[in-house]
Amino acid sequence: MKTHLARDRALRTLGRLAALLLTMAVMLAVLVVSSQLSGRDHRASSRAESPRTEVDRPTAPQTRAASPSATPSATPSAQPSTQPSTRPTARPTRKPRATLRPGPALLAPGAQGDAVRDLQHRLVQVAWLTGPVTGTYADGTARAVSGFQAKRGFPVTGEVDRRTLRRLHEMTVTPTEDQKHNRVPGLDARCRTGRVLCVDKTTRTLRWMVDGEVRMTLDARFGGPSTPTREGTFQVRSKSRDHVSSLYDTSMPFAMFFSGGQAVHYSPDFAARGYAGASHGCVNIRDHAGISWLYDQVRVGDRVVVHRS
Repeated sequence: MKTHLARDRALRTLGRLAALLLTMAVMLAVLVVSSQLSGRDHRASSRAESPRTEVDRPTAPQTRAASPSATPSATPSAQPSTQPSTRPTARPTRKPRATLRPGPALLAPGAQGDAVRDLQHRLVQVAWLTGPVTGTYADGTARAVSGFQAKRGFPVTGEVDRRTLRRLHEMTVTPTEDQKHNRVPGLDARCRTGRVLCVDKTTRTLRWMVDGEVRMTLDARFGGPSTPTREGTFQVRSKSRDHVSSLYDTSMPFAMFFSGGQAVHYSPDFAARGYAGASHGCVNIRDHAGISWLYDQVRVGDRVVVHRS
């Protein structure tokens, strides 16, 4: 009986010990597994926190909270990106300007008459045309119209359409009949008829007049106190294109003699010194191209009027 009781106690003791050992083995296994899992998480976390570097584009280290994810996220980030966008900003497109088209020509090369005179004087007012008003729409008028159109961004045609004429009228005043016919108010009556070299010692000008119209105006210089230019009405007695003075041995190109040795001619000294000098009685002209043109217009026998206005 005692033997059976002792054996039962021994068996129960062994059972409890076995159960305790099993429990300890399970707990040990759990600790091992838990340790392994914790090590993997730590290594994964270390890899995620370690910054990646690129050979060609190094980046400065940033805090973990501000660093972007190494892999693209499927959901949008709640924080705005600190990197500038590489996409170009769309610029508003400009609407192309409407192309101006020339209107029907109201005046064009070859036209003649009062309307052309009005046009020419208005072009003179805005300094696009020089010289006398002729009433004929020639090359000079066409060039002046083209320049006026180009300056204002109009189609350049050299012909006057309504747009060009309207702008020209806005910038000028209506010319008088005297202006349209090159007539000078208060001009010496002797200069108003026929073909006349009208020399005004007061205004120091020479006007080439034909039937009361001014065809050309040139600056003039006259003789000094000891050799004054004679005043009165004369005629062109002779012409000499390449004249040289036998008295003073000076060049007198385009000479047109009207009173003894006095002549209208080009003066290099007048061109160089202006009114600082004086002639020996001749009417000096300093515009070489102008006197060259005038020389071909004037005929022997045309009148010369020297006066003071």
